[in-house]
Amino acid sequence: MTSVRTSVAAAIASLLLILIVLELIRGRRLKERYALLWLVTGVVLFVLSAWRDGLNTIAGWLGVSTYPPAILFAIATLFIIIVLLHYSTVLSQLDDQNTLLAQRVALLEERLRAQEEKTDAD
Repeated sequence: MTSVRTSVAAAIASLLLILIVLELIRGRRLKERYALLWLVTGVVLFVLSAWRDGLNTIAGWLGVSTYPPAILFAIATLFIIIVLLHYSTVLSQLDDQNTLLAQRVALLEERLRAQEEKTDAD
């Protein structure tokens, strides 16, 4: 059985995560589309922390009978992996866009140089 002290500590940590993410959004340091996964993580962890019987039931389903709060850690780890995978795909897209942008700038600089040379020759 999950202790009340463990549930309260996990619920406070979850609420802190949610509040930090909301503050980062408010301060425009984190875009809403990226914050969604963090908010979902915080809400899921809070619900599981506050709903002790639910956490114990899920732990029983997964065969974790010795320490049910370990499920909270496993779920948090899973969400972090999902967030990291999401950010990896976003970074990959940005890298591709950056390469394309650099190529276009180089082509424009070459055209400008050629235009200036043509103008100087006339």
